[in-house]
Amino acid sequence: MLNSLTVNKLVLKENKKEKNHGDYLLVIAVVLLAIIGCVFIYSASNYSARATYKDSFYFVKKQIIGIVLGVVAMLFTALVFNYKKLKKLNVMFSIISFVCLLLVFVPGIGVENYGAKRWINLGFFTFQPSEIAKFSLILFSASYFSNNPKRTMSLKGSFSILLYGIMTCLLIIAEPNMSITVCVGALMLTILFACGIKIKHLLFLIIPALVGGVVLILIEPYRFSRLLAFLNPWSNPKGEGYQLLQSLYALGSGGWFGVGLFNSRQKYAFLPFSESDFILSVIGEEIGFVGLLFFFLLLGFIVYRGIKIAVNSKDAFGMAMAIGITMIFGIQVIVNALVVTGSIPPTGLPLPLVSSGNTSIIIFLAEMGVLYNISKNNVLTF
Repeated sequence: MLNSLTVNKLVLKENKKEKNHGDYLLVIAVVLLAIIGCVFIYSASNYSARATYKDSFYFVKKQIIGIVLGVVAMLFTALVFNYKKLKKLNVMFSIISFVCLLLVFVPGIGVENYGAKRWINLGFFTFQPSEIAKFSLILFSASYFSNNPKRTMSLKGSFSILLYGIMTCLLIIAEPNMSITVCVGALMLTILFACGIKIKHLLFLIIPALVGGVVLILIEPYRFSRLLAFLNPWSNPKGEGYQLLQSLYALGSGGWFGVGLFNSRQKYAFLPFSESDFILSVIGEEIGFVGLLFFFLLLGFIVYRGIKIAVNSKDAFGMAMAIGITMIFGIQVIVNALVVTGSIPPTGLPLPLVSSGNTSIIIFLAEMGVLYNISKNNVLTF
């Protein structure tokens, strides 16, 4: 017969075996991607930063600040704040999201840049409310779905998520910000699909969304000009077609193995926004097609781990949160890649965790912390 001491040891051993440490591979991949982003931000921006700000590390320093703040946020959402408590903050996040989206239009608070009002000035810091709006949509949808998972199978039951998503899209397109509007719309449809909406209902939503996108392009002269530049950038190589052509020159110059790290030629004032929206072009130029394959394997690995967390989640809220966070990351990666390769009309959209931009890096790192938290507290084993 086993004595009590032996039994206690066996129980402790079994508990230790079952203890879940979370998806640490996801965290490693996310941190590695952020570090790679810093390296290429320096490569893409050192010339322009030195010429404009007299400091080659200007954009890198800003990115490091964003990463530090983002890592702090990630540690909090990953280890301190249980993701299930987010459900109670759903209303608060929704209010904050819509208020911030409206504040960009208030003179003195909203910041206009390149004809768009997408930022709020806090004096010591500017941020994009649309980044918060994306997470707020995910949280609202996950909370709504988890309260009654069966109702999102019908179009009527999905109306609240649709209304929330459409309102968010309308406020973002008014800034104007077509790229984020497209991402939010795609995110909404993806979440509805994951939550069980029928295919015929999804198609019923996708068709008017595509028609609406065409209308938005046609009614704005600058969007129509971008569409024409996309169809034939060589017709206006010094105007609307310039950025796309420079991006294609960069990717073409990279060949199979690239021109070498820090050796990009397009970054020398040829390719606009080379450290932000078009950083993938510089990456392709420097590491080539083979290097890009490994780079996209890393991006795909993060998406894979996120989907795995969602599939293995034990509750509806965790599943919906995981799929929403994973999909907004994946959607932005795909849209950014399609833009820089000339597969869709050019539009400004950062590459997640890589492009220069503090709001984006902080929010995405915080979201990845939530994803890890779900894997640690809601999944049996990793």
